[in-house]
Amino acid sequence: MNTYKILFFATLKERAGRRETQISLPEGANVADLKQALVSQHPGLASAMPSTLVAVNKEYAFDDVVLPTGAEVALFPPVSGGSELGGDFPTVYAITEEVIDLDQLLDQITLPSTGAAAIFTGMVRGQTVRGDFHETVYLEYEAYKPMAESKMRQVADEIRTRWPSIEGIAIVQRIGRLYPRTPTVLIACTAAHRDTGVFEAARFGIDRLKEIVPVWKKEVGPNGEEWVEGDYVPKPGE
Repeated sequence: MNTYKILFFATLKERAGRRETQISLPEGANVADLKQALVSQHPGLASAMPSTLVAVNKEYAFDDVVLPTGAEVALFPPVSGGSELGGDFPTVYAITEEVIDLDQLLDQITLPSTGAAAIFTGMVRGQTVRGDFHETVYLEYEAYKPMAESKMRQVADEIRTRWPSIEGIAIVQRIGRLYPRTPTVLIACTAAHRDTGVFEAARFGIDRLKEIVPVWKKEVGPNGEEWVEGDYVPKPGE
């Protein structure tokens, strides 16, 4: 028998009633076997298991993946999103509880040859008027930090593959309790000129972060709280 450390995040943590547990499985057990065993141990997970994502040693894993001995396994809902290809170009990626300092980050990814920067910053919205109107008191962000930072590096690598002219890249996600008008995430790309894909690269960066980087948010309002989940399921190799 092999014993595995299991981490739960976001709604899975609440369904299991704990942040982590341990489980023993026979040699050669795979992810599907693990899911079945966890549902037996924590019945509250059953209804969420069909859409649950699994990471083994900080990489997405699918049902037929055999669990390595002593692996760390994380379970979480769809996120709310190799070698570095940057060479001598600066790449910054981080999960942080600190205030996002735009000037400092921009300084870190600006070179003598830089003439353009495209920056996207997401913020906590206090009032949502698209669809049914509702108010947000605050958002509570949570991340599987080691894997999230690894996937941020992957996003940066994908940007450089698609837009080789990009010089610097910064990808930063803030976690913890954040109130309306507070920046929550930043994607910044720099290049020598504005017509070299820098806008498109930044747009790709935020969209890709929302797909594969394991970060979630709980929305708390006057009438209660709710975890906000996405619907993108990563494919093998992502």
